[in-house]
Amino acid sequence: MEEKIRLGISSCLLGEKVRFDGGHKRDPFLVETLGRYVEYVPVCPEVELGLPTPREALRLVGEPEAPRLVFSRSGEDITGRMTAWARRRVKELERENLCGFIFKSRSPSSGMERVKLYDRNGVPNKGGVGLFARAFMEHFPLLPVEEEGRLHDPKLRETFIESIFTLKRWRETAGRSGTRSGLIDFHTRHKLLILAHSTELYREMGRLVAQGGLVSEAVLSEAYLKLLMKALHLNTTIKKNVNVLQHMLGYFKKQLGLDEKQEALEVIGHYHQGQVPLVVPLTLINHFVRKYGDPYLQQQVYLNPHPLELRLRNHS
Repeated sequence: MEEKIRLGISSCLLGEKVRFDGGHKRDPFLVETLGRYVEYVPVCPEVELGLPTPREALRLVGEPEAPRLVFSRSGEDITGRMTAWARRRVKELERENLCGFIFKSRSPSSGMERVKLYDRNGVPNKGGVGLFARAFMEHFPLLPVEEEGRLHDPKLRETFIESIFTLKRWRETAGRSGTRSGLIDFHTRHKLLILAHSTELYREMGRLVAQGGLVSEAVLSEAYLKLLMKALHLNTTIKKNVNVLQHMLGYFKKQLGLDEKQEALEVIGHYHQGQVPLVVPLTLINHFVRKYGDPYLQQQVYLNPHPLELRLRNHS
C-alpha cells in the first residue's frame, strides 16, 4: 500500500488520559500490533467538547431512539451540545480519508452498541448507542466500525481488519481510477476473498460488473462499493473457507501427484473438523502457488489479504 491505513479511534484506547476519572484504557493490541500498520486519528468527544478531566461521569437516559446525555449526579443535560459538536466533527473527519473507526465500548458518547441506557426509574438496560458513535455511523454508513472489546474476539477482529485493508486497496486502485477496467481488475483479484464472505453477494457483484456498461462509471463504482462493504461485514466461516480452499485446489489437478493431493485433502479436512487453523491449509496452498506458478491464483488477494504478523488466521 502507498501509505498507512488511517483509522479513527477513541483517544483513551491509545493511552491518552482523557477519561472521566483521569485515566485511560490503553489497548496493547491496537497500539503495539495493529498500530504498526495504521495511522490513528484520535477523537475524545467529551474533551473536544470542552469538558475537564477528571469530570463527573455521564450516562444515557430515556428512549433508545432519542437518548439524552446527562451528568450522573447533577443531572445536567448536555445532549444538545454533544449532538451539535458530533455533527460538526463528523464533517471534519471527511477530510481525514478514514478507512474505519474503533470506538470505546460502553461509552455514552462513543459506544457503538449495548451502552447502558437508564429509564425514568433509573433502571439500566443495554439498548443505548453513544451519541458520537451514532452520528459517525449515520454519516459514514459504509465505513467499517468496531469496539475494542469486540476486537478481542478473533473472528470479529479478522473481519474488521480484513475490511479496512480491502477498503484501502479499493481506494488505491479501482476507487482511484474510477474506470470499469479498474473495477473489473479489482473484482477479479478479490474473487476468492469475497466468496469466503458471501457467495450470494459475490454473484450479485458479478452481475453488476457484467452489466456495468449500462450505467455511468461513477454509479457503477458506488453500487459496487456498497455491495463490497456489505459482503465484508459478514464473517467468514469454516464451511465457506473450505469451499474456497477446495476451489483453489482444483487449479492444480494436473500438477499435483497423488501424495500431494492426498496431503492437501487431509489438511483441508483437519481444518474442516476444527483441528487446525486456517493458516495451515493456506500455507500449503501458497506453497503450491509458488511451486507451480498458477497466474490466476498468484493474483488472488485471499491468499495474503493482510500482514501475516497480525496472525488473524491462526485461530480455529
